[in-house]
Amino acid sequence: TCDQFGNVRFWRTGRNFNPVMATAAKTTIVETDALVANGAIDPDDVHLPGIYVHRIVEVREHENAFEYRTVRKRS
Repeated sequence: TCDQFGNVRFWRTGRNFNPVMATAAKTTIVETDALVANGAIDPDDVHLPGIYVHRIVEVREHENAFEYRTVRKRS
């Protein structure tokens, strides 16, 4: 989730590496599922402040290939 200022709240394991990488990058582009109004994200829930975000891309419906459980097929 991202607001129009660029403040981002990550989901689950996205909080582990994404904020660190975004603060170290020269340009940060955020792909968000939901672009919300300013002030909709509680300040305590902001994982990445908007000062580190340069571009925001809202993609409401997409397929996340790594969010599916993969098991071995039986022979």
